[in-house]
Amino acid sequence: MWDFFQTVRHRHSIRRYQTDMPVEPEKLHAILETAVTAPSAGDLQSYRIICVKQPALREELAQAAYGQQFIAEAPVCLVFCSDPERAATAYGDRGRTLFSIQDATIVAAYAQLAVVAAGLGSTWVGRFDELAVAQRLGLEGALRPLALLCIGYPAELPESSHRRRLDEVVTYR
Repeated sequence: MWDFFQTVRHRHSIRRYQTDMPVEPEKLHAILETAVTAPSAGDLQSYRIICVKQPALREELAQAAYGQQFIAEAPVCLVFCSDPERAATAYGDRGRTLFSIQDATIVAAYAQLAVVAAGLGSTWVGRFDELAVAQRLGLEGALRPLALLCIGYPAELPESSHRRRLDEVVTYR
């Protein structure tokens, strides 16, 4: 079994998936179970995860994401939504405008790492028409889609991308 550091180092953005290999239900369940262990403001879990497996709906999401076709090709797309009103019940406007966004992105990051640990690949998608995604998914209330996470078995192994040096991004005081 990989340790945490290996898992993080093996995470790559995968944009080509093996279309003949579905994600096993038990792996998907383990990924989601792991994701929801993520910390959240006041343990409110001010988010909702929409698991999209229907091919036609994944195609609609790809179109709402400006034609990023790999969204339709991945067997699963998780849509992470903030729930601003849930966070606002405890934290008012700061919960609404910040904590719910943090909660949704933290749970998405946990899911992304769980995907790697399960032997799968993923791509985080942030470029999409938020209103179109919300309409296609029939999101109720104030739920706001923040990230799509495509999941499947990789059909590629991309090269590691360049990362800035620590001294360029870390300041010690």
